[in-house]
Amino acid sequence: MGHQQQITTHRRGQEQVRLRAAEMFEQGARQADVVKALGVSRSAVSKWHTAWEADGRAGLAARQTTGRPPKLTDEQREQLEQELLRGPKAHGHATELWTLERIRQLIHALFGVWYHEAHVWRLLQRMGWSCQKPARRAKQRDEAAIERWRKVRWPAVKRGLCAQEPQ
Repeated sequence: MGHQQQITTHRRGQEQVRLRAAEMFEQGARQADVVKALGVSRSAVSKWHTAWEADGRAGLAARQTTGRPPKLTDEQREQLEQELLRGPKAHGHATELWTLERIRQLIHALFGVWYHEAHVWRLLQRMGWSCQKPARRAKQRDEAAIERWRKVRWPAVKRGLCAQEPQ
């Protein structure tokens, strides 16, 4: 489901809760009863009640969203995700690590849109991506030696006894 669809579904759900509150108001329910029944805040129910008294159910209906429209369409976000899944090397980078700056440049190359890095991060979160750094371990890593150092040598270093202990 695309981000815009998620928002629309969420708004419909919110509208349904408000309209259920309107039904309860029409049946003579007190605001406290609506709070308990619907599991919403008192302040929300108070605002809904005021709107319901002024305009009836119409006062609780969903309104058209305002604000700037998104720079990328749902289709463009899906295309971006496909390109991200191809990996940074497919887009000419030396490593397989996406950075916000690299993604920002990819968005510009694909769609001609510039985003601030902070907005790139918000866009990725809305797309369901998270910040991850690959766990890389040396092949010759000696887990037993690391554990010995952690249990024996490190406590000595912390106590300031490292000069007294043999290397």
